[in-house]
This record gives sequence, C-alpha cells and structure tokens, in this order.
Amino acid sequence: MSRLAGKIALVTGGSRGIGAATALRLAREGADVALTYVNAADKAQEVVKSIEDLGRRGLALQADSADPAAVADSVARAAAELGGLDILVNNAGIFPYGPFQDVTLEEIDRTLAVHVRAVFVATQAAVAHMTDGGRVINIGSCWATRVPVPEVTLYSMSKSALIGFTKGLAHDLAPQRITVNIVDPGPTVTDMNPDGTAEAEEERRRTAAKVLGAASDTAGAVAFLAGPDAAWITGTSLAVDGGYTA
Repeated sequence: MSRLAGKIALVTGGSRGIGAATALRLAREGADVALTYVNAADKAQEVVKSIEDLGRRGLALQADSADPAAVADSVARAAAELGGLDILVNNAGIFPYGPFQDVTLEEIDRTLAVHVRAVFVATQAAVAHMTDGGRVINIGSCWATRVPVPEVTLYSMSKSALIGFTKGLAHDLAPQRITVNIVDPGPTVTDMNPDGTAEAEEERRRTAAKVLGAASDTAGAVAFLAGPDAAWITGTSLAVDGGYTA
C-alpha cells in the first residue's frame, strides 16, 4: 500500500501500544514517521528499526508531553530532520485512576498537560509546517462519552476536552484544507491493558461485539483518516470500540 507515499508523519507516544501500531501502519502506507517517547528509548528504537525495515525513514525523539517546550521542539525537530510534516497524530497519554476524593492537584495538572495542553501546543507547532491537505488526528477514548465505571473521572474529563478541540479546530484549519478528526478507541489490548484480567473481561462484556480491540484496529482508522479518501472528513469523532458506545 502506498496511499501515504511521500508524506511525513509525527506520532506522539509512539514507542508502544496504539502509538507504535499507528507509526508502523503509517509507514506501511508509505509515510516516513517520527515518534516521541518519554522513557522507553529501547522500545522507540525497535519501532524505528521496523519502520526502516519497511523502506521508510524513522526517527525517535525523546519528549515528555507534560513539558510544552519539549513538545514544540519535537515537532520542529521532526520537520527539520525529515523535511516537513503532513500528518500529526496526537496519541501520547497517561491513565490516572483512583477515588475522586484522592486526586491531587499534581495529578490534575499533569493529566491536563499531557492530554490537553500538549495536543494544543503540538498542533500549533505542526500546522506551521503543513501545506494544503495536512492531517491532524487526535486519539481520544470511548470514556469521553460513556463512563460506566468509577474512579476514571479525571481521565474521562481530559479526553472529552479533545472532542471540543477537534470540532473547533476543524473550522480554524478548513481554509488551509487541513482536516482535524478524533479517533475514540474502545477497550484495547496493549502491554498496559493486557487481556485475561478480570477488568479486561468486564470491558469485553460491555462491547456489542464481545471482543476486545487490537492496537491495529485504531491504527487502521488513523491511516484511513490520514489518507486521500478522507479528504472531506473533518471535525468528526470516529468510535473504534466494537460497539462499546452504541
């Protein structure tokens, strides 16, 4: 497949899970791909090697999404080293979990910094390098619109902010023919969310399909939105959740 031949992408939080699957899928579609990571340098380099094995250029950049300067710098470095930027996938995330009464100001600040401020800053920086036909794709969550369990209020709040960001930005960037969309994954098996646990089984039962998602499911949706067939899709939330929010 070469629907993204000649394109350059940046995937934040691309060293594992959905981010890694997305980086590899974009490379398979023909794009050169940069990715950011915080601590997992070895995993990030493994993804880069896999990208290069596909015949594409790969680049791993250390950047903590809680640091706005690091976020902006990672975009600038990706564009400089790969020669531009066409696709931004705002994927980096954390998972705050616990009783509402125990949430600290530090947890609130870091969660909003990673899930909201970093997305805003990265997009501002990326758009400066994009020409007509650019793509901004945000990774949200099924818990932005349906919250069937306690103790995820902060996480859900932060992910729901991305819906408003996506819809507003679609209008702001339409004159430049840059589309902005959000993909909301459902329960997905990753190293941070393994199958076979009681929690995973409970989430499986909540889906209409009674099947947990794979990281490749979300990656496929991102690749579609990044490609030419999605040129008239903007401001849209795409649920990839096996019917979790149906």
